[in-house]
Amino acid sequence: MPIGVIEALDAEARGIARENGKAIFIDDALPGEIVEYASYRKKSSYEQAHLVRIIRPVAARVTPRCPHFGICGGCAMQHLECSAQVAVKQRVLEDNLWHIGRVRPEEMSPPIQGPAWGYRRKARLGVRRVRKKGGVLVGFHERRSSYIADIQTCPILHPAASALLLPLRELIDRLSIRERLPQVEVAVGEQCLALALRILEPLTTADETLLRAFADQRQATFYLQPKGPDSICRFHSLPGAELDYRLPEFDVRVPFQPADFTQVNHDINRVLVRRALTLLDPRSGETVADLFCGLGNFSLPIARKGAQVIGIEGNASLIERARAATGRNGLADRARFAVANLFAATPESLRALGRIDKYLIDPPREGALEVIKSLPAAREEDAPTRIVYVSCNPATLSRDAAILVNQKSYRFLSAGVINMFPHTAHTESIAAFSA
Repeated sequence: MPIGVIEALDAEARGIARENGKAIFIDDALPGEIVEYASYRKKSSYEQAHLVRIIRPVAARVTPRCPHFGICGGCAMQHLECSAQVAVKQRVLEDNLWHIGRVRPEEMSPPIQGPAWGYRRKARLGVRRVRKKGGVLVGFHERRSSYIADIQTCPILHPAASALLLPLRELIDRLSIRERLPQVEVAVGEQCLALALRILEPLTTADETLLRAFADQRQATFYLQPKGPDSICRFHSLPGAELDYRLPEFDVRVPFQPADFTQVNHDINRVLVRRALTLLDPRSGETVADLFCGLGNFSLPIARKGAQVIGIEGNASLIERARAATGRNGLADRARFAVANLFAATPESLRALGRIDKYLIDPPREGALEVIKSLPAAREEDAPTRIVYVSCNPATLSRDAAILVNQKSYRFLSAGVINMFPHTAHTESIAAFSA
């Protein structure tokens, strides 16, 4: 068996070794280790391999808490101590900023981190009936597979959601449409646990009775999704149960639907919003544009701080709910929202917003290339004094930061990681720029 020295982790948390210039990606190997491996895929420029034996482990290696780690694809880093995971992500961010963008911030911010277990309040779980395994499976996909992992518990899910994994199996196995129910969206709010069933056929009367009994017994709210995400509707809930999350520091409450995009880690999100607003420093008399605003996760706190905010988002349903949340939080006089395709932004479309003093930009993985290209240069009279960029992809952040710094002449004040998804390879970050 070949032996490799692990130099680093890749974007999927696989150890990287090199042999005669070829990269070897080894599952579950950690930087600094010497390991024995067996390749299962060989290409001309790289190989993918299984870890066979650890010859020299590193001190940061730990025993995974989850018994399903290595099979379930939900986590990739449970074998690495939590603070070391954050250090790896910080290195990923720094490497991307330099190797992709050729930029470095004036300061690397302290990482945003919090609880590492039971943090995940939203998840999309696959459902599949497998007779050989005794019935219905409910859980995440196996690593690099379309199969559903046979899991009984999940330590990263919110405990209330994890406790439902086995009861959900039993419930769905009793439904007439168990072969036509491919997924369940789980969402845990402040006072409500919601389960949205993707159904490809209508429920029978007997199915409806089973769901109502389960909801009442388990203190859950059921939603049904017969078609796309916009078809989700509430089926059965306890009196007064409403799905929402809260930002107590800003006296903000945000209702949402199970399939709406929200941050899965409420504790980290609260710290993230605080950090973003500290960097942005919105003030009374200023106008702030919150681009890719979603439900108003940043818009509402910005308005609470006294600034006028314009939230822009491409999803009309999210904008409708953001407007409703603004009214419920008593902020309708400070916030307005509009639907627009920000991936087609132009200098003219940004100028049409009026004078914007500061920008908060929180794009999906594709980044905000057209927005960044359309912003005025720092030397121009209408340039924003501050730009805060929240990213879920260090590669596209690095690309966009390079444009802001090298073409638009903004100062790159700071950047730091957000450990929104402990035990996974997802690297989220926040960066600040000034004119």
